[in-house]
Amino acid sequence: MLEKLFRLLFKYPPLMFQEGDFSWGLSRPVLLVVAAATALAVLALLTYRGVSATDRPRDRVVLVGLRLAALAVLLFCLFRPTLILKAAVPQQNFLGVLLDDSRSMSITDRDGQARSVFVQQQLSGPNAKLLQALSQRFVVRFFSFASSSDRVASAADLKFGGTATRLGQALDRARDELSGLPLAGLVMVSDGADTSDAAIDETLASLKARSIPVFTVGVGQERFAHDVQVTRVETPRSVLKGTALVVDVVLSQTGYGGQTVPLSVEDDGRIVSTQEVTLPSDGESATVKVRFTANEAGARTFKFRVPTQAGEQVTQNNARDALIQVNDRAEKVLYYEGEPRFELKFLRRAVEADKNLQVVTLDRTAENKYYRQAVTSADELIGGFPKTREELFQYRALILGSVEAASFTPEQLRMIADFVNKRGGGLLMLGGRRSFAEGGWGGTPVGEVLPVVMESSNTKYFSEPFQAKPTRAGATFPVTQIAGDEKASSAKWNDMPPVSSVNAIHQVKAGATVLLTGVDNRRQDQIVLAYQRYGRGKAIAMPVQDTWMWRMDAKVAVTDTTHVMFWRRLIRWLVDGVPEQVNVTTTADRVEPGEPIKLSAEVLDAAYMEVNDSRVVAKVTSPSGRTTELPVEWTVTKDGEYRTSFVPDESGIYDVRVSAARDQKELGTSAIHVRVSAGDAEYFDAAMRAPLLKRIAEDTGGRFFTPANASSLPEAISYSGRGVTVVEERELWDMPALFIALVGFVAAEWGYRRMKGLA
Repeated sequence: MLEKLFRLLFKYPPLMFQEGDFSWGLSRPVLLVVAAATALAVLALLTYRGVSATDRPRDRVVLVGLRLAALAVLLFCLFRPTLILKAAVPQQNFLGVLLDDSRSMSITDRDGQARSVFVQQQLSGPNAKLLQALSQRFVVRFFSFASSSDRVASAADLKFGGTATRLGQALDRARDELSGLPLAGLVMVSDGADTSDAAIDETLASLKARSIPVFTVGVGQERFAHDVQVTRVETPRSVLKGTALVVDVVLSQTGYGGQTVPLSVEDDGRIVSTQEVTLPSDGESATVKVRFTANEAGARTFKFRVPTQAGEQVTQNNARDALIQVNDRAEKVLYYEGEPRFELKFLRRAVEADKNLQVVTLDRTAENKYYRQAVTSADELIGGFPKTREELFQYRALILGSVEAASFTPEQLRMIADFVNKRGGGLLMLGGRRSFAEGGWGGTPVGEVLPVVMESSNTKYFSEPFQAKPTRAGATFPVTQIAGDEKASSAKWNDMPPVSSVNAIHQVKAGATVLLTGVDNRRQDQIVLAYQRYGRGKAIAMPVQDTWMWRMDAKVAVTDTTHVMFWRRLIRWLVDGVPEQVNVTTTADRVEPGEPIKLSAEVLDAAYMEVNDSRVVAKVTSPSGRTTELPVEWTVTKDGEYRTSFVPDESGIYDVRVSAARDQKELGTSAIHVRVSAGDAEYFDAAMRAPLLKRIAEDTGGRFFTPANASSLPEAISYSGRGVTVVEERELWDMPALFIALVGFVAAEWGYRRMKGLA
């Protein structure tokens, strides 16, 4: 409406004024007229000097001003103002029209119609007005784009079924296809929902350098009125069978703020968890802690779903999938105690029924005498604590009980630190008479690894009892969740028996996280459980000497399994994410059919040093059972790194196993699963992304349009000055706005004079 009014008053649309150069059609006759007009202006001033009235000064100013304004308008017209434009020569320039063919174009949010309706009505068929206007001025070439970009004969060929949108790739394809032709510009019709990870900066810089403007037409709403979305799910890629998981699920919504909805977790179609969630305020996001247990081994697809709500505009974004590898294997842990005590016995009892944990215990009973349990072979740990890296690094985690640092050689101390830093293992130090500062661990390489600050030792081994309670971080941490939810878990901790410590630990290092604390008899905070990431692994400190009280205290029921649950979860967390000698990763655990899968493998020897001369092979098994072997080559640029890729041609889950050998000796094997299926990214954050489309237009010299003003698109392209052009001069002296202004000023002067009795 505003544009029509502007055209009515000023003859031409606003874009012509924006693109054109202003000029004056001055000539000698015009200069004479200007001189005459100036003389008339002076005469007007002299005329009003004789005006006599009560408000004479004000009347004189008003009348002179109105007379001069009328003369100024007349003078402006006499100067013959002209708009100089570069107009594209009809049918001498090509125009590339890029049409979004992805699934998000089928979303119904445009006056009750799908976004694709604009394309079908305006750019497809004999009655398409926008297509007719463009075809009268340019030679139009159509391109469709989604996961890839292709030339199409017309907009009628679009299916709107693409599972991804790659704007940069589409612009590159059209630019290259039309290279060498007189090009007026490119038109991109899209909702702007780019799902690719690639940056678009290089593409825009190339278009700008070649003076190719991109005119974007954004379809769809910038903000949905009613929508619930599972925005993000953060899950580990692999876990042990039976692990109790607490994962973060991010929900966002508009139109349903404050409502309570069920959030369910499905394991290959079977519901394993459901909880009620209160939706955040409109436009905001909320992170929900979701609890479930991975009980089935293998590559499991977990779906996190919120039911469709009444009136939702997009229903496909109410669920997110996550592929998790659930491993059914026994993880090997070494627990070394420097003296016989109850803690070792009760810890063993807590985990002995867990088939996925093998806790090998080494208990020093006397000088150079050890009691071994759960060893794999007769020679394992026969000489006490491991003396070589290869021997220690076969374990995935290490628990140190009440054992002094002086019982280890300097090389063993460095080896324990490297077990965490380089091997990536988990280290847990428990409290006791020979632990932490009391055991002389301060200032050692192991002391550097631990997350706590060791103060002066407690020489009298004074025991400090206290009640362990979770911190803010511990209230939501999986290990310290000892009941069904946060509230129940907090109540359970309040009811747990007190424990004691002879190790005064009050501070943690920068970057460490405290999960459990207690207040001792001197009303000082005592660290009960803290951890930090160190190098490739993690280090945990638990300066408590009698967690077995959580099982044997008189107030604990015989059927209470809290002690068992806590230790199983703690040790499972200790071994979680510990790398193997061969580790394989991929950039994405879900790809489109036909999209390359890039594999990267890290190969290490038994001492976890990088290996560059190994033979690495990837065995790829397709969903149908077809097996292919691929060589994995060393990258040369990084020690121990090998890469390869393959293109899947089936939908389903691919099993990839990478094995490495050196000098006819097997180094190790690692497995990963990749899901190949049509993606659903098009439905997430699917509102029209006007900022991106505006940036594409502005950076290339084009303009941004919506369906409401797309009728101005042909003129905007014609007068952008690109391609084969001619110079047009558009006179402005006869604009209706000037005539209205002239008549208005004259009428105002006459009316004022009548009102004051001066006529």
